[in-house]
Amino acid sequence: MVQAYILIQTEVGKASSVAETIAKMPGVIQAEDVTGPYDVIVRAQADTVDELGRMVVAKIQQVEGITRTLTCPVVHL
Repeated sequence: MVQAYILIQTEVGKASSVAETIAKMPGVIQAEDVTGPYDVIVRAQADTVDELGRMVVAKIQQVEGITRTLTCPVVHL
Protein backbone atom coordinates (compact mmCIF):
# COMPACT_ATOMS: atom_id res chain seq x y z
CA MET A 1 0.00 0.00 0.00
CA VAL A 2 1.30 3.45 -0.99
CA GLN A 3 0.14 6.61 0.75
CA ALA A 4 0.72 10.25 -0.12
CA TYR A 5 -0.19 13.76 0.89
CA ILE A 6 -1.53 15.80 -2.00
CA LEU A 7 -1.20 19.55 -1.54
CA ILE A 8 -3.70 21.50 -3.60
CA GLN A 9 -4.04 25.12 -4.62
CA THR A 10 -7.50 26.24 -5.70
CA GLU A 11 -9.23 29.21 -7.22
CA VAL A 12 -10.30 31.82 -4.67
CA GLY A 13 -13.34 30.65 -2.70
CA LYS A 14 -13.23 27.05 -3.99
CA ALA A 15 -11.26 25.28 -1.21
CA SER A 16 -14.28 24.02 0.72
CA SER A 17 -16.10 22.59 -2.31
CA VAL A 18 -12.88 21.02 -3.64
CA ALA A 19 -12.20 19.33 -0.28
CA GLU A 20 -15.79 18.04 -0.05
CA THR A 21 -15.67 16.60 -3.58
CA ILE A 22 -12.30 14.90 -3.11
CA ALA A 23 -13.23 13.48 0.32
CA LYS A 24 -15.87 11.29 -1.39
CA MET A 25 -13.41 9.68 -3.83
CA PRO A 26 -12.28 6.06 -3.39
CA GLY A 27 -8.76 5.89 -2.00
CA VAL A 28 -8.97 9.22 -0.19
CA ILE A 29 -8.39 8.86 3.54
CA GLN A 30 -8.89 12.51 4.44
CA ALA A 31 -9.35 15.86 2.67
CA GLU A 32 -9.35 19.15 4.55
CA ASP A 33 -9.26 22.79 3.60
CA VAL A 34 -6.43 24.66 5.32
CA THR A 35 -4.76 28.07 5.39
CA GLY A 36 -1.31 28.87 4.06
CA PRO A 37 0.30 28.43 0.65
CA TYR A 38 -2.00 25.47 -0.10
CA ASP A 39 -5.78 25.48 0.20
CA VAL A 40 -6.53 21.75 0.57
CA ILE A 41 -4.46 18.87 1.92
CA VAL A 42 -5.46 15.32 1.01
CA ARG A 43 -4.15 12.01 2.34
CA ALA A 44 -4.72 9.22 -0.16
CA GLN A 45 -3.72 5.60 -0.63
CA ALA A 46 -3.47 3.12 -3.47
CA ASP A 47 -2.02 -0.34 -4.07
CA THR A 48 0.86 0.94 -6.25
CA VAL A 49 2.63 4.18 -7.10
CA ASP A 50 1.23 3.96 -10.64
CA GLU A 51 -2.31 3.61 -9.33
CA LEU A 52 -1.76 6.58 -7.02
CA GLY A 53 -0.51 8.64 -9.96
CA ARG A 54 -3.55 7.71 -12.03
CA MET A 55 -5.82 8.74 -9.14
CA VAL A 56 -4.17 12.16 -8.95
CA VAL A 57 -4.12 12.84 -12.69
CA ALA A 58 -7.40 11.24 -13.78
CA LYS A 59 -9.59 12.05 -10.77
CA ILE A 60 -8.25 14.65 -8.36
CA GLN A 61 -6.80 17.07 -10.93
CA GLN A 62 -10.08 17.00 -12.83
CA VAL A 63 -12.03 18.55 -9.94
CA GLU A 64 -13.31 22.00 -10.86
CA GLY A 65 -11.50 24.81 -9.06
CA ILE A 66 -8.08 23.18 -8.72
CA THR A 67 -5.18 25.19 -10.14
CA ARG A 68 -2.16 23.14 -8.99
CA THR A 69 -1.27 19.95 -7.10
CA LEU A 70 1.87 18.66 -5.42
CA THR A 71 2.02 14.95 -4.52
CA CYS A 72 4.24 13.96 -1.57
CA PRO A 73 4.53 10.16 -1.16
CA VAL A 74 4.89 8.90 2.40
CA VAL A 75 8.18 7.05 3.01
CA HIS A 76 9.17 4.86 5.93
CA LEU A 77 12.92 5.03 6.48
